Amino acid sequence: MGVKGFVEGGIASIVAGCMTHPLDLIKVRMQLQGETHAPNPNPGTVQSLRPALAFQTTSLSGAGSSIHVPPPPRVGPIAVGVRIIQLEGVSALFSGVSATVLRQTLYSTTRMGLYDILKQKWSDPKSGNMPLVRKIGAGLVAGAVGAAVGNPADVAMVRMQADGRLPQSQRRNYKSVVDAISSMARQEGITSLWRGSSLTINRAMLVTASQLASYDQIKEMILEKGVMKDGLGTHVTASFAAGFVAAVASNPVDVIKTRVMNMKVEPGAEPPYSGALDCALKTVRAEGPLALYKGFVPTISRQGPFTVVLFVTLEQVRKLLKDF
Repeated sequence: MGVKGFVEGGIASIVAGCMTHPLDLIKVRMQLQGETHAPNPNPGTVQSLRPALAFQTTSLSGAGSSIHVPPPPRVGPIAVGVRIIQLEGVSALFSGVSATVLRQTLYSTTRMGLYDILKQKWSDPKSGNMPLVRKIGAGLVAGAVGAAVGNPADVAMVRMQADGRLPQSQRRNYKSVVDAISSMARQEGITSLWRGSSLTINRAMLVTASQLASYDQIKEMILEKGVMKDGLGTHVTASFAAGFVAAVASNPVDVIKTRVMNMKVEPGAEPPYSGALDCALKTVRAEGPLALYKGFVPTISRQGPFTVVLFVTLEQVRKLLKDF
């Protein structure tokens, strides 16, 4: 199928990414809850806290008195969404959408197209089906390559989505994805564009293998058993199940990836996290193991609709382009 597989996957991914962008933004904000301490009421007298430890109750010493700052309450996705609208406006729900478009263009187009090529090569020539193990293998390879290509856009997207939660003085205020990428390259070096790339690749391998492989497998089972015919109902059922599998598999890696990509590294200062493992250990130590599933509700709320829109759109685009 070659180039056509990349085009079909790219169109479907961009449509799905733009439609579910507000849910993705809410997910990112929730994953960062508890990472940074509350605004300091007395900046001159407070010792600095490392982000991973900031969720612990801290005593702030003032002139002869102590101010106790309790951990900020953890809120759900609806409350996060409402707060974003109240403080930043409705348009804030689409912060970083330009980065989403670029990310889907680079990452998802690559993984979908490459998976399609591998699927054609590794499928049984007689039945046209591919064993589950090969589907998973194709997903792992396609996800890794796609993530490596799309990492700069992924870093830009995370930063643009998270910017609104910072105090005005600390915001990066990127104007667009191009401004974000050029600013990072100029201020932090080209390598900053691949910050967290090991996590991005691991997550992409998990998502692609679980999402694409489970969609194909569930769709084949539905059709073979005659539960439904090949149509919208089958596509929606298989894609929603695939979205759930992908969300469960990828959420812990996604939390760590978000925090590593979003960390602010000051010149000459020690970075909050030395790497993915350091971030994971500090997160679990400070906030408990369940912190790795922070944002799971918006993740599944986003992953479900995203996967449904992705595969339903993909099937329709395939029909439109079948004669090309």
